[in-house]
This record gives sequence, C-alpha cells and structure tokens, in this order.
Amino acid sequence: MNNKTFKAISKSFLLAALCFSFNTLFAQKVELVYTTASLRWVNSKKFIKKNNGTATPDITVYTDSPLQKVDGIGGAFNELGWEAIKALDTKGSQEVMDALFSKEGCNFSMCRIPLGASDYSLSYYSSNDVPEDFEMRDFNIDRDRYILIPYLKEALKVRPDLQIWASPWSPPAWMKVNEHYAMRSGDFENAKEGNKMNIGAEINNNATAFKMQERYLKAYALYFSKFVQSYAKAGVPLFAIMPQNEIAFQPNWPSCTWRPEDMAYFIDGFLGPQFRNDKLDTEIWLGTVNSSNPNYVKTILEYKTAAKHISGVGFQWGGAKAIPTVHKEFPDLKLMQTENKCGEHENDWTSVERSWSDLVHYFNNGAGSYMYWNMVLDETGKSAWGWPQNSMVVIDKNSKAITYTDEFYLFKHLSHFVQPGDQLLKSSEGKNHLAFQLKDGRTLVLLNNPEKDLKTVTIKVGNQLVSVEVQPVSINTIILNN
Repeated sequence: MNNKTFKAISKSFLLAALCFSFNTLFAQKVELVYTTASLRWVNSKKFIKKNNGTATPDITVYTDSPLQKVDGIGGAFNELGWEAIKALDTKGSQEVMDALFSKEGCNFSMCRIPLGASDYSLSYYSSNDVPEDFEMRDFNIDRDRYILIPYLKEALKVRPDLQIWASPWSPPAWMKVNEHYAMRSGDFENAKEGNKMNIGAEINNNATAFKMQERYLKAYALYFSKFVQSYAKAGVPLFAIMPQNEIAFQPNWPSCTWRPEDMAYFIDGFLGPQFRNDKLDTEIWLGTVNSSNPNYVKTILEYKTAAKHISGVGFQWGGAKAIPTVHKEFPDLKLMQTENKCGEHENDWTSVERSWSDLVHYFNNGAGSYMYWNMVLDETGKSAWGWPQNSMVVIDKNSKAITYTDEFYLFKHLSHFVQPGDQLLKSSEGKNHLAFQLKDGRTLVLLNNPEKDLKTVTIKVGNQLVSVEVQPVSINTIILNN
C-alpha cells in the first residue's frame, strides 16, 4: 500500500468516525416522544437522521429571544366529572388522578372550577339562593363540600401546588333581571321541556342580565369574597377569580351577559374594593371573554381605575379573534386561554387537530396559560342540558373501563414537560410547532406532523442543527439537552 492510498483510507476512516460521533452525540442529547392515533406516548430510540451540518432548517428556535412565561396548563373540575370518577374503585380513581396530576402523567399545574352551577353541574345552584339576602347571611359552600371540594382535594394530594381559579356561569338567579339561571329556554337541542323557562323571560342579546342596582352589586362583590374565604378555610385556596364565564353568550344553561361598561363599573366600584378591604390576595382577572371584538376588553381596561384591580385577561371561543390585538396593545398584561373547544363527543384525532390549532394560536399571541374543558366525563359525555362533549378521560360507569383520549396525549405532550416559570421561545413562522425554554436549560420543541407520510424535520436551536424523523400524523415532543 503506497502512502497516498494510506492517507485516503485514513481520511475516510476519520470522516466516518466523526460522523458516527456526531450522530451518537445527538442521540445522547436529543429525546423524542411521539403519539399517533394508534401508538401512544412512544419513547423513540432511532429518530436522528444524518445531515452534513449545513442543511436548511425547517424550524429555527431563537434561544436568545424568550417570550412570555408559562403560568400553568390544565383543565376543568366539574360535578359530572366527579360523578364519573366515583363509579370507579379506589385503584381506578387513583389511576385517573395520577394520570392527570402526577409528574409521570400530564403533570397539570393550573385548573379551573365553576363558582356555582355550570353546564356540567348536576343541576342549577349557587352559594346563596335566598332572594334579597344582600348581607349574605345564608351564603354557604355546603354543596361543594360534598362534590367539588373532594374532587379538588384528591387532585391536591397528587399535586399540592396546583393553582386553582374560579368563575361563575351565572350569579344567583335572584340577582338577574329574568330571575333564571339561563338566558334562553329549552335544552341543548331546544326541547320544549328543557330548562322550564317561561319564553317571556328569555334574553336574546348582550344587554346586561345582572340587576345593576347598587345593593345587588355590593351583595355580589361580597358573594365573591365569601366564596374565596370559604374555599380557603376548606383547604382549597384560589389564586384567582374571573367574574363571568362567557360574558357575551345567551345559552339555555347557566349564563349571564354583561355590557363592558357595566362589568367595568362592577370591578372598579365594587369587586376590586371588596377584595382590597377584605385583604384578599386572590387575583381578579377579566374573563372569560368570548367576544371577538377587542374593544370589549379595552373598554373595561380603560374605564377609570378598573385596570388596577385586574391581573390578567382570560379568553375562550370567539375571544381567539380578540387576543392578538389585546396582546399588542397591552403587552405586559397576563393572558390565558380559559376553555379549550369542547367538541361533540367525537374524542378522536379530529379533536387533536382542532386543539392543536388553538394551542399554537393562543401561545403565539401572548397566552401564558391554557385550560382544557372537562378533564373527565362518563361514556355519554352529556351535560345536564344534553350536549355530549369531549373529555381527556372517559369512564364507562357500567364496565368501569378507563379510556385516555387522543387529546389527553396531546396535552400530556405539553404539560408533562412545560411547567410554570418555563418560557415560550421565539421561533420561525409556522403553524405546526411551538418552542419552550425549560428552567433546567433544555429546549423543548412541540411538533405536529399532519402529513400521512414519515417526515424528516431539521431543527436549528441556537448553534445546534439536528434532523429528526417523525411519524405520519403525529404529535411529537423533542427535547434538546444543552
């Protein structure tokens, strides 16, 4: 063998060794977990694809450009969810709680509860159904002590630092102008027997349905304060309240519309001062806003001194159209997505597609927290008013079978890893990824592959360039260890 041939062989060997070392290094530094409709939470072993270090990235993550901090990710506690869980034995119910709240499960860090009846409560109720009890003498949370609070305490056993916030679907009926919990008659399908409302009591526009007399406003502010204090005494502190769920909607289940000027008047003159006088550290957030017009929020924030009482704004449904403008005009204000779209009990990959789109939209427009709707429902998925909806966990009350839906895994791919204090990172444009800086220094890329073929995606994170192979129609969590 001549010297020239020896050098050529040595050079080839060296390049092969470097290539092997490069890919081995990335295999050690990069993790991939994926989910498809048939394969759930798979820790992939062979997914790194060779590149020459000069490949054009499909996704660029700017680690030097952190955006908003994450405040929390979770879902909603409702009475019908607890009823489904209670159909299980101790082992089964613990499995569900661990799946949602443990570090090995979804690791949820923030959740919401209804303040009184929601559309997924067992029936109408509030914490004071005694007409004209303006002093709140008969205020109580007795019903919640038997249903919602046990549900919450089981979650708190698994995740003691779980952040919980509350919002009413309706004030006590005697505080509303139509003196009914709903705004329209009928049930979900407008059956005549429905909610037994006299059709003459319907309110079919966004006029304020609350009685705006001062004695009612004072009583309602006191009602919120007593709720917060009562929950704290029961061992369930609330970090925030929002004064009204879906503030611009007139359904035939518990609800109440407010004109923005009237809500601003209530927060500025009654709710904020009541919390201050009672020395409550529970935050007041504006929400949940389902109006697509950003002027709804702006009107409230710009009313006299209302903004000084408001810690953040929560959006859902139609509010998705308003959040970009609100974030742009109030860049320092905390924002939340408060209710993931609930579907109609399909509980399949189409739900993942819809939820994915909303996740990307809200985080890319300033949201620091994101809430699923019903975490748990029975096999029917039906509300007390007849609307069958999706859930993360489905419990068959007859067979006792527990099913974790596709959306369960979508949310696990995010919340299992991304926790309060982590930050969204600026990344290249695109509707199929999000990037986060974790507190331990690692970078996480949440990636959706909607295509029906295997796909190689090249990701640039700082000075690192890695190509990964992702499964057809899949959700992927890619973690780069710095």
